[in-house]
Amino acid sequence: MNASALSFDHVSVRRGEKMLLNDISLDFPTGSHWAVLGPNGAGKTTMLNIAATRLYPTTGTVDVLGYRFGRVDTRELRKHIGVVDPKQKFTNMPAHEVVLSGLTASNGLLPRWTPTEQELTYRDEVLELVGMSSRAGNMWADMSQGEKARTLIARALIIDPDLLLLDEPTTGLDLPGRETLLRVVDNLRATIPALTTVMITHHVEEIASSTTDVLMIKDAEVLASGAVDEVLTASNLGKLYDMSVGLETIRGRWFAFEA
Repeated sequence: MNASALSFDHVSVRRGEKMLLNDISLDFPTGSHWAVLGPNGAGKTTMLNIAATRLYPTTGTVDVLGYRFGRVDTRELRKHIGVVDPKQKFTNMPAHEVVLSGLTASNGLLPRWTPTEQELTYRDEVLELVGMSSRAGNMWADMSQGEKARTLIARALIIDPDLLLLDEPTTGLDLPGRETLLRVVDNLRATIPALTTVMITHHVEEIASSTTDVLMIKDAEVLASGAVDEVLTASNLGKLYDMSVGLETIRGRWFAFEA
């Protein structure tokens, strides 16, 4: 097992005169669980796209699951990386087919492709893990936002990834939907201890209690990173959002407000 699931060494991404990431050096140990915070346009999604091998840096080196960009077939590497993107669109099909589409990396099942019995068994297991077993036949168009979010997590898990990337998975969820999703995240982290997860969020309240580390990005640079108890402070949040912030911890969760 690699000591680091993900490593950035002086990584920058430039588009014209604009720096999307500026000299980022980070290490994500295997089995760690990260929350990524930052204002809009800070560089969070750019970083996640690099981790997903969808984007190459302008400068610097990136290692994902022990393989360096430029020295590995990223198509093979993607088979070990699960991505949860709530903006992804699907044809109207039942939840169990959405999950299977993760095996073909498509927005729908491919014609002339039949899953194996083992793949069907694992599909049922991940549907149960995210609490969607009883809703496996629900059609995509009829699902609530929370059901869609949990189905997308199951879809990302169907490939049995070593690295799971979640891009604002709680977007559009009401309170029950958010809390259900965070319980799912906590549960899968406990169930699959070797899994490394990186979750982007805008809100402290959406950080799962199982989170081990926090990364704060501002203006394309790392403001702070490290163990959640050390980095997630009112002082750091104030610097991140340019305001006076109060922070409270209740039952292992965090809540921020204007001080």
